[in-house]
Amino acid sequence: MDLHRTSILNQMDYSRDSKEGKPAQSTEERLDSGLDSLKEEEYQAVAAEIRRLQVDCEPPQHTQPPAVSAEQHQWKTETTEDGDTLLHLAIIHEAKNHIKFMIDQSKHTDFLNAQNDLRQTPLHLAVITDQAEVCQKLLQSGCDPTLVDNRGDTALHIACRHGNLLCFSVITQSCQTEHLHTMMAACNYNGLNCLHLASVHGFLSLVESMVELGADINAKEQHNGRSALHLAVDQQNLLLVKLLLKKGADPNLLSSGGHTPYHLTYGYGSLDIRQELYSRTNPNLRELPDSESDDSEGEVGEMSDEEVGYDDIQWNGH
Repeated sequence: MDLHRTSILNQMDYSRDSKEGKPAQSTEERLDSGLDSLKEEEYQAVAAEIRRLQVDCEPPQHTQPPAVSAEQHQWKTETTEDGDTLLHLAIIHEAKNHIKFMIDQSKHTDFLNAQNDLRQTPLHLAVITDQAEVCQKLLQSGCDPTLVDNRGDTALHIACRHGNLLCFSVITQSCQTEHLHTMMAACNYNGLNCLHLASVHGFLSLVESMVELGADINAKEQHNGRSALHLAVDQQNLLLVKLLLKKGADPNLLSSGGHTPYHLTYGYGSLDIRQELYSRTNPNLRELPDSESDDSEGEVGEMSDEEVGYDDIQWNGH
């Protein structure tokens, strides 16, 4: 199976009143691995196959490990029409005993990195289904957290998009340092890295944690060349603007269209954000550029991480 790599407290906080409590899981993303397409009889067949594994929570002790035949591990090669392995399905159905059995039987093997037709690994699905303990077990058993799905997202990108602080914490604390830096620096196919995603969706705890973990606070997204501070102004998120400035964000950083974060305040009515940025912005960079191209005009306004599409362009090497 072709593996696609990147190239390079369970409580969420929200800075806007409309986001309170734990966000609802996206139904489309929750089911997009093919579960929704399973007919009842097909699901029963899959469930019967999982039950056939006969998980024993307390396996008998052996002086020597019993021999395992190829037939006994045949379940590792079985997939649905959507490319889901039995481990994918067990995670989707939150069948914890079966998940534990399959991971224990597959430590440090490619089976833990199997990707379905949407290139989702078991780790991706563990984050989507909000199973932090499964994330930890997968990482401790040798899965590769830098693999990306068909949107260019690692599992960490997904945690940042949904504000899943517990899965975020497990991934950042359980993976290798080089893997963590790779994931934080990688941009998905919409040109956004993990810090950008957390900024766009207003998750202050994740933003602060990533900066403390070494994320580049001034990294630019690959659509209009905006930093997290630009995006915070776009979202009119005063608390995030203050946090980023406190953590060392550069207020004089120019986007691809030549705009500072202060320039973007001209399109909004928030005097608080303008005042926050005014004294920190170079006096020579406070006035809007004399001429603005159509491209630069597109920078003013909110941008969802779903809006940008890239055709015929390669990101992260593929």
